[in-house]
Amino acid sequence: MRRFTAITCALALAAAGVIAASAGTAQASTCSHAYLPLPDSSCTPGAYNPDVTQSNIHSTICVSGWTATVRPPTSYTNPLKAQGIIDYGYSDTNMADYEEDHLVPLELGGSPRSTSNLWPEPYSGTKTATTKDGVETKLKNAVCAGTITLSAARSAIKTNWTTALQVTGIG
Repeated sequence: MRRFTAITCALALAAAGVIAASAGTAQASTCSHAYLPLPDSSCTPGAYNPDVTQSNIHSTICVSGWTATVRPPTSYTNPLKAQGIIDYGYSDTNMADYEEDHLVPLELGGSPRSTSNLWPEPYSGTKTATTKDGVETKLKNAVCAGTITLSAARSAIKTNWTTALQVTGIG
């Protein structure tokens, strides 16, 4: 019985490794940085955290510090960033020049770990990862104030973060 349990555990761990390895693999042949400052929607379409809804925003995203409770560690995101830099075909391969960003931000209930929601966003250019951070905060503040719905904010930022404030009427 002990040997059966050990073999079962070994097989389960091996399968988990295969699943984890394949989950982080992006589509290198289809990712393009030609859409910057937006991600390539075929590689990074965005994804939502199903645990965040309009009815629970005041116990999730509107609570100061909540995003820290769901943010994945860099041990998870750094390998994705390294692969994403390759997949997106960036000529600059310095990891410090990118933020592994959530297209739909954690502040708006974006999926923390979905590879469909994560991409290496450059710190260089006219509209950068830092610029997007300001948009995210303004949208979250509007959602928490009841000015716009969570759905409207998510849709606007997922579609085009550079126009999200105008589309939602808050900027």
